[in-house]
Amino acid sequence: MTARESLATCSEALYEEPSDVEAVDIDLAVPVDGDVWGSVHSWDVSIGVDGPGSRFVMFLAGCPLRCLYCHNPDTWQMRSGQRRSAADLIEQVRPFARFISVAGGGVTASGGEPLLQSHFVTEFFRGCKELGLHTALDTSGFLGARASDELLDLTDLVLLDIKSYDPDTYRQVTSGEVAPTLRFAQRLAERGNRMWIRFVLVPGLTDAVDNVEGIARFTASLGDAVERVEVLPFHRLGAAKYEALGLRFPLADTLPPDDGLLARVHAQFRHYGLATY
Repeated sequence: MTARESLATCSEALYEEPSDVEAVDIDLAVPVDGDVWGSVHSWDVSIGVDGPGSRFVMFLAGCPLRCLYCHNPDTWQMRSGQRRSAADLIEQVRPFARFISVAGGGVTASGGEPLLQSHFVTEFFRGCKELGLHTALDTSGFLGARASDELLDLTDLVLLDIKSYDPDTYRQVTSGEVAPTLRFAQRLAERGNRMWIRFVLVPGLTDAVDNVEGIARFTASLGDAVERVEVLPFHRLGAAKYEALGLRFPLADTLPPDDGLLARVHAQFRHYGLATY
């Protein structure tokens, strides 16, 4: 079964609009006693995966998209997180500050979709900058309009996931629209925000020559703001999470890309002078 065929047979409930993200235009975070609160799913320390160096990664709960290959379905709903204040989370980062700085790293806000809680991320990044830490925002860009200039001024690097360029393919992959992500990328380039563009390569779904060509051409148009392109091979490592949640993993029958397909896609990006990893 191909990826496209699997979409048609998946449970409709998996792709319906998230019940607790009915207000993607309203921030969850509300100042209480002088602090800003958010819904935090979990945190981890990673090396070379979520930005440069060793990083404290905050995974926020809640996401407006339903990507077929998502490996963190446990972060989709805001209710899956714990209510945390920005000040409390900064104190949790503090013991790691020297280590991650020496290791050339910093902090990354991921998810879920961190821009669903943009005010919370702003306050978190503000505290991290006071600790002298590099900050990275890992986002689909779908809610890019909610990123204030203040937040982007506090952000050293944006890890921008352009899931597809063709609008129909993007809609099939995510249930959302690609235009907001492209507008956000252009805004970042105009501001001079540094970017790593990420693209998940899924055989039979995102690998069409024209789709990859569109992303490569668009990315090249962003100029020097783009430091690199990360071509991320599809994997099925998150399948166990779907099973635990009682959901069917829609791409269970899709294989990872082979070396030939990876080489072709890397070559398409490099044709435009883009560094790929």
